[in-house]
Amino acid sequence: MVMHTLLLLSQPQFEEVFLHATAELGQLRTGRASPSLVEDLPVEGYGSTMALKGVASVSLSDARTLLVEPWDKALLKAIEKAIQASSLGVNPTVDGSAVRIVLPPLTEESRKQLVKVMREKLEDARVAARAVRERVREQVVRLEREKEIGEDEKFKQLDELDKLTKECVQKIDEAGERKEKEIMTV
Repeated sequence: MVMHTLLLLSQPQFEEVFLHATAELGQLRTGRASPSLVEDLPVEGYGSTMALKGVASVSLSDARTLLVEPWDKALLKAIEKAIQASSLGVNPTVDGSAVRIVLPPLTEESRKQLVKVMREKLEDARVAARAVRERVREQVVRLEREKEIGEDEKFKQLDELDKLTKECVQKIDEAGERKEKEIMTV
């Protein structure tokens, strides 16, 4: 039952891979504005770099407009600069004590480019899930070599590990399919 512990310990690692993948997908732009597009942008302020969500609130003004309201108005220029430097390709406007980001409609070409980027991120997530599987697999094989578990137990645990990996990859793929529909919906 030593291996059962290894499999239990690997489950949070698979979950972490999935959560990271969904966070990456959330940062991809769709036809609608979403606070997750800008929440993690690095903002220079107070002598350090912080995530935008740590220095301002981000809300939806309408379907294509984000409103960023800094808690300290002195950071307005730094927030504007961070948004301009991002890969979003938008030009924010300072509107009194807030920054407005109007997202232009996506063209068919830009939608296809976003899907391509999304697929790369999904493949990175699949590779990360397989890396978790390989780390645990090595531990299982080592335990069998050291005679802590038998050959039958090794194969049973490796089979269970493959099922966990397959479940994680399937969840990643399903999240990708949903995101692709969002991106391609006009």
